Amino acid sequence: MDVDTAETRGVKRKATTQPPNEPPRRIRALHQDVVNKIAAGEIIVAPVHALKELIENAVDAGSTSLEILVKDGGLKLLQITDNGHGINRDDLPILCERFTTSKLKAFEDLTSIGTYGFRGEALASISHIAHLTVTTKTQDSSCAWKAHYAGSKLTPAKPGQSADPKPCAGRQGTQITVEDLFYNVPTRRRAFRSASEEYAKILDLVGRYAVHCSGVAFSCKKQGDSSSGLSVTSNASTIDRIRILHNSAVANELVEFTAANERWGFKSEGYISNANYSVKRTVLLLFINHRSVESSAIKKAVEHTYASFLPKGGHPFIYLSLEIDPARVDVNVHPTKREVNFLNEEEIIEVICEEIKASLAKIDTSRTFLTQSLLPGSKVPTITAVTPMRQGVNTQTPAKGANELPLSKSDSQRPSAQKAYENNLVRVDNKARKITSMLPPGQRPSGPTEAQNEEPAPDDMEYEYSEKEHTICRLTAVKELRAGVREEMHNELTDNFAKHIFVGVVDERRRIAAIQAGVKLFLVDYGMICNEYFYQLGLTDFGNFGSIRFNPPLSLHELLALAAAHERQTAGNIEGFDWDEVVTTIEQQLVGRRDMLAEYFALEISPEGELLSIPLMVKGYTPSLAKLSNFLLRLGPHVDWNDEKGCFQSFLRELACFYVPEALPPPQVSNASGVEEEELEDPGITMRRKQLHRAIENVLFPAFKARLIATKGLLKGVVEVADLKGLYRVFERC
Repeated sequence: MDVDTAETRGVKRKATTQPPNEPPRRIRALHQDVVNKIAAGEIIVAPVHALKELIENAVDAGSTSLEILVKDGGLKLLQITDNGHGINRDDLPILCERFTTSKLKAFEDLTSIGTYGFRGEALASISHIAHLTVTTKTQDSSCAWKAHYAGSKLTPAKPGQSADPKPCAGRQGTQITVEDLFYNVPTRRRAFRSASEEYAKILDLVGRYAVHCSGVAFSCKKQGDSSSGLSVTSNASTIDRIRILHNSAVANELVEFTAANERWGFKSEGYISNANYSVKRTVLLLFINHRSVESSAIKKAVEHTYASFLPKGGHPFIYLSLEIDPARVDVNVHPTKREVNFLNEEEIIEVICEEIKASLAKIDTSRTFLTQSLLPGSKVPTITAVTPMRQGVNTQTPAKGANELPLSKSDSQRPSAQKAYENNLVRVDNKARKITSMLPPGQRPSGPTEAQNEEPAPDDMEYEYSEKEHTICRLTAVKELRAGVREEMHNELTDNFAKHIFVGVVDERRRIAAIQAGVKLFLVDYGMICNEYFYQLGLTDFGNFGSIRFNPPLSLHELLALAAAHERQTAGNIEGFDWDEVVTTIEQQLVGRRDMLAEYFALEISPEGELLSIPLMVKGYTPSLAKLSNFLLRLGPHVDWNDEKGCFQSFLRELACFYVPEALPPPQVSNASGVEEEELEDPGITMRRKQLHRAIENVLFPAFKARLIATKGLLKGVVEVADLKGLYRVFERC
């Protein structure tokens, strides 16, 4: 018996097998049925993709009501009924043929797509892998027409009958029934794990379009169920739709969002969750030109924006509808239209994220926090609502700490039954007794007493409000400097400053203060912190500084000469170095750049060389004017006047250094008999000491809490000295 040892056609040849000596195979066109099934497999990957195409077609038809019926996750039955304008009876024979559409006429129309569907492949693809039935009625038709399709062609409902559409009773609109999806592609059908999982995907998709399509009613349910899995009325607002489809917790914390830019040709609107709401995973409902799509770039950028507002591990809810000029969008890049490409993607994302950040910053003072009672041992915690303060007043927004958790409405109405243990109790009021009051009398800082600290002392400066409008800085150099600060951000340290409680000034000579963050106590170099804060404030308020005006004006030459004399005394006489020439050069340099200094930094100098004003950076705190002459002298050699970015950076660094609180000599110490060992302190220093204490506690540290971005360089100025839980463990061992 002869055995045929030839290779079986279609079996993959092994690498070690020698190729047979036969001519190369000829290239042949695939059978049209194979082509159609390949195309169908690309477009209809799962039941949810088939439903997406059908929903988009129904909305394109002007429908105001969509009813969806599902069986076995859409594999057995997928039916959608709408009340749109319907399909003409004469169009039914070619309805399911590939590339038949009412939305395109020429290739150029792809550049101005304003509808969901446009390629005419959805129904054709479905008809090749399922049994498709279409029942439709137009407004001017006396009856509805019912047609069955298979392989893009009309087919009879039963063998032996005519394939032509049959008249039947029906309401205006279209009903599309898809049965036995993937019946002729068994490998694809076996790939689906469970019907419930596919049904969940369908509900998610319908929910997305139900949120976006205002004025359209949606309902979706399983066949045989008495209740709907999803139901939205046509007159429901967007907020109500989110409340129905998601939950009230997110609907109550939404902020309306809009952004637009004519240069990049887009506008966007939607709703974003505020800082009171966070979940474990980002929920992003993204629509570009009213089509539900996905964008990892937008999602990552939005998550990065929220990182500075939400606690670690928290994520937001965002519904974003983005409308871009159709000429800038390529919608034909993905078979299921799940992804789109558009021009200037990075610029558009940057504008959106900046607007989100601004929207969150506006409402960031309205969070609700749970804090412990001021009375130790109290069983019922106090709920404190932090409300926005009057505009123009420094506001401090607490961040979420170890004992500060957002409350839902139901939680806030019932007292907590859990007792707070002592090793978790943290300081929540900076007016309570300070650690410095426990020091021996001779070692206490001579700042204001606790009674004096109850109300901030009024500033001795007179303020006038001008009608100058706020200007938006569009300088690239300033934007790059701001980005540099954000790149150096240390998240944990920033969070500690955002939720800290001021304890007191520990050493005013070395400029050290104590703060508490959570259950930890830190010593911080407030001189270093102030330097970084005022630099960041200079970048944030660039071009919008206030002014400290001098009446009468000061002589710029005399101030520079005074600083030069001090430097000459400190450094000694240097051979060949003319200090008078240095003073003249710096004076000419500042007078020559007076327009730029006045516009950007509010440093006004008259043409005659008189100093009219210096920048006012923080209301309620005045820098030491004893440092003014040295500040002006350093503007000559320490500012890079030849480079824009270098000029802005070096000038703001010098300005920050000028605003840093000066180091004061140690206070007078009393001996054991209570008599001063030395003469009494100069009254001017005593007054300045009190002013600094008030400003540090009531102005500067609250400003750190609200606005400081702690950079990695500040780690050198912060030292942890105590941890409440660690101390309790030590005491327990004792």
